[in-house]
Amino acid sequence: MAHLTCSSCGTDFALTEAVWRCTCGGLLDIVHTPKLDPAALAQLPPTLWRYRDAMALAPNAQPVTMGEGFTPLLPIQLERVRFLAKLDQIFPTGSFKDRGATALVTQMAALRVRIAVEDSSGNAGCAIAAYAARAGIRCHIYVPASNAPAKLAQIGAYGARLHQVPGTRQDTADAALAAAENAYYASHVWNPFFLEGTKTWAYEVCEQMGWRAPDAVVLPVGNGSLLLGAAIGFRELSEMGLIGEMPRLIGVQADGCAPLAEAYRQGLSEPAPVPAVHTVAEGIAIAAPRRGRQILEAIHASRGTVLTVTDDALAAVQHGLARQGLYVEPTAAAGPAGVLRLRQLQVLPKGATVVTTLTGHGLKTLRA
Repeated sequence: MAHLTCSSCGTDFALTEAVWRCTCGGLLDIVHTPKLDPAALAQLPPTLWRYRDAMALAPNAQPVTMGEGFTPLLPIQLERVRFLAKLDQIFPTGSFKDRGATALVTQMAALRVRIAVEDSSGNAGCAIAAYAARAGIRCHIYVPASNAPAKLAQIGAYGARLHQVPGTRQDTADAALAAAENAYYASHVWNPFFLEGTKTWAYEVCEQMGWRAPDAVVLPVGNGSLLLGAAIGFRELSEMGLIGEMPRLIGVQADGCAPLAEAYRQGLSEPAPVPAVHTVAEGIAIAAPRRGRQILEAIHASRGTVLTVTDDALAAVQHGLARQGLYVEPTAAAGPAGVLRLRQLQVLPKGATVVTTLTGHGLKTLRA
């Protein structure tokens, strides 16, 4: 039976318990053996909720949804490099974080949560605020005071209480963690139900490719909610016999903040201590990712790697995508920039099928 388990002490919790971390302070993970009938999917609407039978949520959970998911898988060419990209920037709130938000808020509604808190560099806060509004759940979002004004305006428009925290991204996380002592923590980092939503990225990719996996997936990684979700999704599909070998997972970080890339380079099992230097990719500028060990384990298990890209490379890719009709925020350029870097390093053989994603819409980071 599906349940929650602590990654530190092994304590188990039922899916019907309103817990987001273990009593020992450890991270919770979901233990689940999913089932999926590909033949039955043809009769279902083209949303990520077509995979409901494979998602571990409370038995009474009714989807809190806005028709999200099953985004296009588009062939793209940049600098003579061909790859496939999921257009997750067209989700209802403009980012892939809606994948995790719809699953997590669905679980929250089933648990009858009334007040929730979340901390975010912007997109996760927008997503949780939107779906909480849809479910009638009061929401407090903690964000760095330096965040993009467009994202702050979006969060406020959904009716969430906005808390702008001076200082670093970690200061924001600490403030939300303190507030979570008196509310449910709808964290895209701590809360494992968020990953139940992001794992649908892998399900969609494989279904859209005729139930086969790509050779590699290249994903931006800060706190790792997309990469970890993808790793879960591909593993589950492999265990169900729906795909063969899992793809190699390639994480992409900005040069200015790359604790996972540095850890990979040094052979460490935990994120390396790094100074938080400014980068235009604010969505992945996480100096101390809470699930860093799990991210590195997933990458190593898939025979993957972690790459870094410069802000100049991000700007060039952002421009190149726009000239093909795809307007994305700087962080969303990290995946395609990582694909170009991967080709430069000749990590994969020629002809390998590579899939990345566009994580957020360009309208989210407009400056005057």
